[in-house]
Amino acid sequence: MGKSCKVVVCGLAAVGKTAVLEQLLYANHVAGSEPMETLEDIYIGSIETDRGTREQVRFYDTRGLRDGVEFPRHYYTFADGFVLVYSIDSKESFKRMEALKKDIDRQRDKKEVTIVVLGNKLDRDGDRKVEHTAAQSWAKAERVRLWEVSVVERHTLIEPFVFLASKMTQPQSKSTFPLSRNKNKSSSSVDG
Repeated sequence: MGKSCKVVVCGLAAVGKTAVLEQLLYANHVAGSEPMETLEDIYIGSIETDRGTREQVRFYDTRGLRDGVEFPRHYYTFADGFVLVYSIDSKESFKRMEALKKDIDRQRDKKEVTIVVLGNKLDRDGDRKVEHTAAQSWAKAERVRLWEVSVVERHTLIEPFVFLASKMTQPQSKSTFPLSRNKNKSSSSVDG
């Protein structure tokens, strides 16, 4: 297990951010339960990557965004990854998620971060307001991975988080810069 990665989970209020984390980590979300407002909670999970290693991930479950409320800036500076959540039955939540992605791109200051997008509430497909193909086209243009999930079907949550943990903890590739080695060591030594 390497370093602990920090992941910020964000999106509009009542899209199911906390439910996603509760179901993923503890399998204890009760479908149809009343959403509770989150100020900020931290969850720690151990996720197996696609390389077979277990990585510790610290999830920052953020307060749901509302009109006129900006996303707190301090989250941009320390996050290794973001999970942007929208509800497939809310066009407004998708638009807010798009704006969050733009803010992350502006604020991250050249830091490499992994972003995954979750279209939650797939079990409400009959009330869909965000078309699957339109959302996937947006994700492709933004170069992020998007999954449609449902907390009712826990198995839909596994793949996005395995991808996230795997991507954030990828072994660094070899540097393209050669190590500076002084081949003529005798010229730099000082004889006493």
